[in-house]
Amino acid sequence: MEPSDFALSVVVPVRNEEDALPLFLASVLPVLRDLTPSFEIIFVDDGSTDGTARVIEAARATEPRLRLLSLSRNFGKEAALTAGLHFATGDAAIPMDVDLQDPPEVIPRLVEKWLAGCDIVYARRRSRPSDTMLKRVSAGHFYTLFNRLSDIPIPSNVGDFRLMDRRVLDALQQFPERNRFMKGLFAALGFHQDEVLYDRPERAAGQTKFRFWRLWNFALDGITSFSSMPIRVWSYIGAAVALLGFLYGGFIVVHTLVYGRDTPGFATLAVLVTVLGGLQLLSIGIIGEYASRIFVETKNRPLYIVRDLAGFDGALIEERRAELSRLAVLPRRPSRRAGNAGKDC
Repeated sequence: MEPSDFALSVVVPVRNEEDALPLFLASVLPVLRDLTPSFEIIFVDDGSTDGTARVIEAARATEPRLRLLSLSRNFGKEAALTAGLHFATGDAAIPMDVDLQDPPEVIPRLVEKWLAGCDIVYARRRSRPSDTMLKRVSAGHFYTLFNRLSDIPIPSNVGDFRLMDRRVLDALQQFPERNRFMKGLFAALGFHQDEVLYDRPERAAGQTKFRFWRLWNFALDGITSFSSMPIRVWSYIGAAVALLGFLYGGFIVVHTLVYGRDTPGFATLAVLVTVLGGLQLLSIGIIGEYASRIFVETKNRPLYIVRDLAGFDGALIEERRAELSRLAVLPRRPSRRAGNAGKDC
């Protein structure tokens, strides 16, 4: 594909990825340079404790189209991704991981379908041999469960790796929720969507930050953010249990009138109390999940706090500060310590 005059933003959330960054830049920069001279790579440092920021700053000395947005702490990948998309200035944006499991070679195919008229082009994993069997099976079950419960289905085996048109990015800024499940938000946006298939390679360097418990909580966030079915189903269960209780009560009355009084069934009573108690606790837990998310939303805290910005235009920063005043906190002036801030802290 010949270089074109469109502007492209690549958004890369990073946390403790100093080993993967040189490999990523060596792979992605040639691809972007062949596509368009007007590109930017926005790295969102999500509270790294290693030399991630220093590696990016060193790379910026030779490639001015690199940007660094440093958050004040670890806000999580969804918030970091949101921050990067908020600051993307391109005609289209591509979020991707730094570990090269989202291959840069796929980017031209995403751009090709976008130029053909698609608003969102997502990359679907045709194979994922680097993942364990447990992760592949659990991911498959999650997509199946989510799409059965939610009114807005999400494509299976699709991560955040996709291309989104500027109209899509502008629409995404109108979603202010703090509990963010980006895959669901991307699906909720609508627009004309298409896919490209790719084989997911192994991680180039470092280790994944997503452990089982974190993935479990991530799945809960997704389901509770896009479906009320888990809480609604307990109304059906409650009605069914109440109906069974009335039927059983009627049976006891008739049985007593016909056959006389039976010996009390203490074992049956104990089982019923245990089962119903467990169901009540489970239903309270599900209600609590929704209530806790309502609690988080009502506090209206910033989705993320920006500590430092490097490589961004001053006018853009002021524009974003005005637009995101209720969603994020941006620094009003640079640190007087310049590049030394946080180096030895």
